[in-house]
This record gives sequence, C-alpha cells and structure tokens, in this order.
Amino acid sequence: MDVLSEVLSGCRAESATTGRFTLHAPWSLESVGIDGAVFRIARGAPYWIHLEGAQPLQVSAGDLLLLPRGGRHVISSAPGLPATPFTKVLADYGMKERGEKPLVFSVGGAGTPTELFTTIVNYGPAGRNAVLRFLPRVIHLRENDIHLAACLAPTMEMFIEESLSRQPGWKLSAARMGDLLMVHVLRAYLLRHRETDSTPDWLRGLSDPKIGQAIMLMHNAPEQPWSLPTLADTVCMSRSRFAARFRELVGVSPMAYLASRRMERAAERLRLGPVRLADVAELVGYSSEKIFARAFRRWAGMPPSEYGRRAE
Repeated sequence: MDVLSEVLSGCRAESATTGRFTLHAPWSLESVGIDGAVFRIARGAPYWIHLEGAQPLQVSAGDLLLLPRGGRHVISSAPGLPATPFTKVLADYGMKERGEKPLVFSVGGAGTPTELFTTIVNYGPAGRNAVLRFLPRVIHLRENDIHLAACLAPTMEMFIEESLSRQPGWKLSAARMGDLLMVHVLRAYLLRHRETDSTPDWLRGLSDPKIGQAIMLMHNAPEQPWSLPTLADTVCMSRSRFAARFRELVGVSPMAYLASRRMERAAERLRLGPVRLADVAELVGYSSEKIFARAFRRWAGMPPSEYGRRAE
C-alpha cells in the first residue's frame, strides 16, 4: 500500500509563485511568514536560515530546503546581520508576493553572490490539512544526503528558470511542479529520516506498513467511529502492540492523533465560509454539537464560531 500517496492525495497545490534572487554578500532578508510551503535551492555561496526559536542553520549550494508552513524566518549571508523586510524589497521592484509574474531581484553588497531559486506553493483553505501541520518546520536535504535530492535540485532550478519566461500555461505548470516537489522531497526525507533519526513523528509512522495504514484510515475518514480496538483489528495487530508501536513511532497515542485530525478537518471546513455547527460536528464524527465545540476549543483555544469569523 502506497501510504504516502494516499495521505498526500488531499494536499493539492492551488497555485505557485516562482522566483530567482541574486544576493551579493553581505545581505539579509526577513520574511514575516508565508501562507504556503516554500521550496528553495541555491547556487554559489552558502547562506543561513534562522527560524524563530531555533539556531541558525547553514545551507550549502545544491541543498534543498522546504518550509512546509512558510513560517517567519530570516535568510542571510551570515548570522546576525540587520535584516531588510522581504516585502520592502518586492515593493522596491514593483512586485507582489502573490503577483502575476515570477519574482526576480538582486540585492546586497559587492561580495560573493548566492543565486537563490524559490517556489512558493499555496494550497488554499481546503489543502491546509494535517499533512502540513504534522511536518517539521524545516526540512533540509543536503546535496549528498541521498541521490534523489541531488536529482531534484537541478530539476527545480531548470523549472524555475523556464517559468521566468512566462510561456502560456506557466502558472498551472508551477502549481503541478509544487505537487511533485512535495511528494519527492517528503519521500527523500522519509528515506533519510527512517535511517538516521529515531525521533517520533508523523513521517516516521508512515515508514511502518501497519501504522502507516492506520494513519491513512484516520486521514481519509476521520468521521468514522474509530477506536483503539477497531484500528488495531483493521491493521491486524493486538491492541496493546498497536498502541505501543503507534506511540513509539508517532509520539502520541492513536486516539490523540485521531482527535487532532478531526479538529484539523473541522478547521478546514470553518475556513471555507459560513456553515452550521451541527454540520461541522457531523463531518468529523461528533453526534453532539456541544461535545464537538468543547473539543474544538481545547484544540484551537477558541470556539468554532470565533475561529470561523477570524478565518473570514
């Protein structure tokens, strides 16, 4: 069973923006956060990325970087440099982050250049599912980590260069390339992750055929009346072994994972526009509006109605 394909089938790109940035040291750019996934590949001098609450990470030429949720971060030629807002640079060049053309600019001093190729993928409200939510904040594939990463980097670079010419159909092509990048990057990361990292998380769970099958069931049909016994029976494991193995690989219990998946699906529906609370509750397997509302509030920190208003 191809669990990764099954889980990613609901995570489809709505649009994508490509860009090529020529950055001469010293340089530093700050992003307040992007509503989407960000793929980056660089040529020339290495650069640094600093995410909030984490240590700066050096990224070498040929490495492939993915920010699944596009969080707030700074990229620079060296750590600690004063950062220029990314939005200001775009404004200076008369461009918008979600504009109708690729982003191309050159900034910095007179030092060694870094050529940065970027694809920003927007999944829209319906695509913001638990797939992205359960990924780490940054995925860093080094050029020599795994052969697939070395193949992906030049392919992505060539695609972005081609998109700059804005031939007919380039926007649809960019979105589909975003889908392919996500699948291949996660596959490469999963292969490396399985061999080198024992930290429990969602991707590690996918590496186990039976636990991966259970994850797929909860992703595809979170509204079903799943319980520990029914999940264990479906994947042909004893309850105790299934529960222990799930927690060992994923880091949470099966029921906690199911609850998160249900709340994420409810949040997806609330973001799409006005809807009856009873319909949302039914969509994610709750027969009682009150029980659903209490569960959602624990998960989101606010009632469903307020969450929906804020989304609008």
